[in-house]
Amino acid sequence: MASKGKRRDAEGQYINLPYAQLKSQAWRSLSGAAVKVWLELHTRYNGGNNGNVRLSMNEAVKALSISKGTAQRAFIELEEKGFIALHTPGNWYNRRAHEWRLTTKRTQSATGVQLATNEWRHWQPENQNAPHESTRDAS
Repeated sequence: MASKGKRRDAEGQYINLPYAQLKSQAWRSLSGAAVKVWLELHTRYNGGNNGNVRLSMNEAVKALSISKGTAQRAFIELEEKGFIALHTPGNWYNRRAHEWRLTTKRTQSATGVQLATNEWRHWQPENQNAPHESTRDAS
């Protein structure tokens, strides 16, 4: 039996998914591949490495069984919708992956702690007022 105040970590770390995020336009508009990449990035976050979370295109392709094009589109989609931000560009010649910042997590730096920025909260579809395909005139 675990002592009082200590939790059992038999299952390891987990990802917190607040309802505000799950019900946001940004989250609900993500492709399945983007959600998979977002989850994989979180498996590489250890609580203190935000801004240095690495996942290369090739690692994403192999780990998630998606094509390179799909992986590339997923990273772009996550960045455009505010779920990740490029912190340090990678270098293909030095075999170094991009380093990402997860906007849902705080960032520890030499100058102190920065709170989660949650840019996804501000994302809006480009054609929010445009009629849907099914409501347009078929003229």
